[in-house]
Amino acid sequence: MNRILPVAFTALLFVAVDGANAQTKKLTFEQSWGQAPSLTKPISSFRGWADESNYIESSGSQLFQVNVKTGEKKGYTYPTKSSTEVFVKDKDIYIQYPGSQAKQLTQSPEIDEQNPTLSPDGKYVAFTRKSDLYSLDVNTGKEIRYTTDGTDVIYNGWSSWVYYEEILGRPTNYKAFWWSPDSKQLAFMRFDDTNVPMFPIYVSKGQHGYLEETRYPKAGDPNPEVKVGFVKVEGSPVVWASFNEKDDQYFGQPYWSFDSQSIMVQWMNRDQTNLKFYAVNPNDGSKSEIYNEEQPTWINLDHDERITYLADNKHYILKSDKTGWAHYYLYTLSGKLVNPLTSGEWQVKEIAHIDEKAKVLYFTARKENSATVDLYRVNFNGKNFRRLTFGDYTHDVKVSPDGKHFITSYSNIHTPTKVALVDNNGRVIKELADSKSPEFANYNVGKRAYFTIPSEDGKFNLPVIITYPTDFDESKQYPVIMSIYGGPDAGTVKNTWKGVNGQYWANEGVIQIECDHRASGHFGKQGVAWMHRNLGNWELVDYITIAKWLKAKPWVAKDKLLITGHSYGGYMTCLALTKGADYFDFGIAGAPVTGWELYDTHYTERWMDTPQANPEGYKNGSILPYVDQYKGRLRIMHGDLDDNVHMQNTIQLVDALTDRQVPFELMIYPGSRHGFGRSKQAYDFKERVRFYYQYLLEKPIPENLK
Repeated sequence: MNRILPVAFTALLFVAVDGANAQTKKLTFEQSWGQAPSLTKPISSFRGWADESNYIESSGSQLFQVNVKTGEKKGYTYPTKSSTEVFVKDKDIYIQYPGSQAKQLTQSPEIDEQNPTLSPDGKYVAFTRKSDLYSLDVNTGKEIRYTTDGTDVIYNGWSSWVYYEEILGRPTNYKAFWWSPDSKQLAFMRFDDTNVPMFPIYVSKGQHGYLEETRYPKAGDPNPEVKVGFVKVEGSPVVWASFNEKDDQYFGQPYWSFDSQSIMVQWMNRDQTNLKFYAVNPNDGSKSEIYNEEQPTWINLDHDERITYLADNKHYILKSDKTGWAHYYLYTLSGKLVNPLTSGEWQVKEIAHIDEKAKVLYFTARKENSATVDLYRVNFNGKNFRRLTFGDYTHDVKVSPDGKHFITSYSNIHTPTKVALVDNNGRVIKELADSKSPEFANYNVGKRAYFTIPSEDGKFNLPVIITYPTDFDESKQYPVIMSIYGGPDAGTVKNTWKGVNGQYWANEGVIQIECDHRASGHFGKQGVAWMHRNLGNWELVDYITIAKWLKAKPWVAKDKLLITGHSYGGYMTCLALTKGADYFDFGIAGAPVTGWELYDTHYTERWMDTPQANPEGYKNGSILPYVDQYKGRLRIMHGDLDDNVHMQNTIQLVDALTDRQVPFELMIYPGSRHGFGRSKQAYDFKERVRFYYQYLLEKPIPENLK
């Protein structure tokens, strides 16, 4: 599936290249941490397009627009912001027109007002206040209240936690209402958390502390009941879409039609195996099914780019992995499939540009190699498919507004970032920048190699990037740091320039490994599907395969393999030091899930079903049943205010470890959520350094790292 060099050949190539370079100097301490120039030099940045004929180049503090044909360079200034902004300041809503001072619209400093959103025509601002939905007339200041039943468990236009975290997404800031394009209506979701269990988080500040309480549904718990409603901008009784809120179901991001006469609502069953689109009439709530997809494992409701409407107001592009690989399909608005746009055993990534006049789709994909990204084009009829980028690189592209040119920033693990201007036939017009330093060849650095290792069952070639120690000598033995994440469809192995990242540890004589398992996304949805009802199993099987490959090498220290990761990576690290303890020696785990019954419904049940339906899978995927196998040394970190992976996970693991009187390390970071605060990050870095020197290198920490 991956078109890459075999392991043996890659190793030979590495040795040949290494011997061919007469490199003389190592990176200094400052250079190895990116604090001084070394392997690369600064280059201009290319920020996109001023118009279809001129791209934008940034050099220092200056901006230029550069003509693609003549190369003529002129000073450039971004257009004056022409849009009106609304925002909250000191709990009140303000509006600011271009070139004028902000005007206060509300006066309720004792009450939070949330997510002010200007209507498309600029006449109204919708917002939520105390779990109810409002808008106000910008000109008159008159408020319109649309709902009146908001409480501490009923929210109108404000998301329940599980929707905010897993479905609508954290960037929404809990917003769950949407203006119609004609500004005459609002759609919103109403959440009823009455039956959702409360999870308390203890905040230790002050003399007495306090509880932060969130309605958080853990796997198998009741979910919020959800309704989709519509109101007229001037105020009207709520019209509810004709779904039964008592059904066990989910609703995804809704999409208004271009003419505001209907809205497409995404519906999914609790098992997450059936996705339907309904066209809903906002005037009476009636609905008609226009799309139906079923999969035996699951469907991602929060799939990026699920629907992209075309400007012809007749079609949309659907992104789906229903074949086992993510691809694009052209549909009519009524739900009729026109034709697939792409197909094959490879993954599309994202739409880069749509040329509706020429009926051409430009998109990026992981086709040539699952660890690289390229730009492609295809006609709306699925024909004339063509790769537009070049080489064995990962490309980051910006396509011109007319689709005739694009700028690509490209690199791989051996090649520092370069930039080129390319036309829509794939012809390189001009190399624009090269970040490789003139001194590049004079530095002796830890070499990198990208290759694959066959899985134990022979079904997959697992992608790996290794950074060898500086002055690597196969007759010596080195400790290993394996950095992982491990979550479903969330691979971390990318064939891109890594800069000096990791070069300090290469100088210290540490081998560094990045690796992905079969369900990391490199092998499409058909690879990810191996995780169904079985989280923790195949990830660990594949990581153990890589660990075995490493420990079979004469140049790997047999008792110094450290695995580290955060969140899902923390979970896998804990599993590696318990269930996989025969193969891993040390672990540093951040904010780990330790039992899937402790995590939320939507994420967990997508892969695992409920604990009631899959008790064996939950048992096998937990850390706790394997604590008796623990050995080595594990360091665990967790934020005490983590509202995502609750500290409850770590506490239950700590309880089991202390009962068995085994050595481990624990660090709680007060005031930190799922990520640690800046001051805590600085401390955590020093503790990680201490751990590496104490257990992997077995020597004192240098003064400049203390």
